[in-house]
Amino acid sequence: MKVLLIGGGGREHALAWKLRQERSHVEVVAAPGNPGIAGLGRCVPVAATDVDRLLELARQEQPTFTLVGPEAPLALGIVDRFRAAGLPIFGPTQAAAQIETSKVFAKALMLEAGVPTAAASRHTEPADAKRAAHAVGAPVVVKASGLAAGKGVIVCHTLDDAERAIDYMLRDEGFGAAGAEILVEEFMEGEELSLFAISDGERFVTMRPAQDHKRLLDGDRGPNTGGMGAYVVSPDWDEAWRAVERARTQVFEPTLGALRERGTPFQGLLYAGLMLTAAGLKVVEFNCRFGDPETQAVLPVLDWSPTLGEVMNAVARGERLGAGDGALSLESAAVTTVLAAAGYPEQVRTGDRITLPPIEHEGVHVFHAGTAQNARGELVTAGGRVLAVTAVADTFERAQTLSRQYAEQTHFDGKQYRTDIGWRELGRRAGAPRD
Repeated sequence: MKVLLIGGGGREHALAWKLRQERSHVEVVAAPGNPGIAGLGRCVPVAATDVDRLLELARQEQPTFTLVGPEAPLALGIVDRFRAAGLPIFGPTQAAAQIETSKVFAKALMLEAGVPTAAASRHTEPADAKRAAHAVGAPVVVKASGLAAGKGVIVCHTLDDAERAIDYMLRDEGFGAAGAEILVEEFMEGEELSLFAISDGERFVTMRPAQDHKRLLDGDRGPNTGGMGAYVVSPDWDEAWRAVERARTQVFEPTLGALRERGTPFQGLLYAGLMLTAAGLKVVEFNCRFGDPETQAVLPVLDWSPTLGEVMNAVARGERLGAGDGALSLESAAVTTVLAAAGYPEQVRTGDRITLPPIEHEGVHVFHAGTAQNARGELVTAGGRVLAVTAVADTFERAQTLSRQYAEQTHFDGKQYRTDIGWRELGRRAGAPRD
């Protein structure tokens, strides 16, 4: 098998690692890749958004299939272009990808399909949006409809905060075109889950759920980020697993059905962000690709037969999933700690030299996200989220400790990371009241 992997972040490094772990002979060609992926395959300096050059590269390389990591090329219609050229590719079409690229589209689709979600209203004018926010009352959520690198959702605890968020998006164009259309949405209280499903357009198979940590600082404080860490939900959190079962019938089945009825079947990775509320399971949002950093936590405990690579290859070629595809993953615990650059998530500083300690414990994996090599061949920071340290162990406590310890020992100036990834899980294990 030869895979053309599009992207160059931590998610793509984890995907390349998983493909090679499953089948050591798999050839990985990444565009553009990163220094971590370079240790697993060949990196080609083609941007993930340069669809014309990627199409040319695929024609030259003739991969078994192309795997799209980030959302931007999906939004640009890369799947449509590759399919028109007869090239197998894993990911949804531009029309199906709207489930992530337009929150307004996704909300309308959910309401049409009867998928449980928060009430919301669409706005393009600040005054109308502010009236809607006051009608909902605080706390209230303001969302940019388009792609905003995982930072387009602002939870407003006061109406003044909501007015500032609305002005930032609609008046000040803080998220550019992504915020030209917004949703004003009711706030949902509860714990979040991230659930991945691979679909052939009709059938689907889910992976183990994970929980992301969006805030920059311990205790879920500080600004919102693209994700500072994640952990895989343990088998003994009964409420979460009941929610997964409900999600299969109340979320994935009707959503995939509604997309088929619109003539835009979803073939690829559908990621549901779920909220466990007192009123039941509700969808926060959908993504049309693997999540980051959840992928770095989920894949190391994934043990499928057929393998993940084989399943993705089948979907990329338009084949149907088998009834037995996607056996339950390993019950091991996995915790991922993200190390971010100085100034993240606002004014990111790059070029700081990175010193990686040796890996002394089995089950520790370091996935590169925002790294590069300078003119002297030194590993340096090259993005907001720099590294993701995943530890897999028999217990959650052990996995959390190993991930945190390696993060502590890794050095670069201005390093930022959280020490409490999975703090809610620890609370459950200690018998603390659930949120």
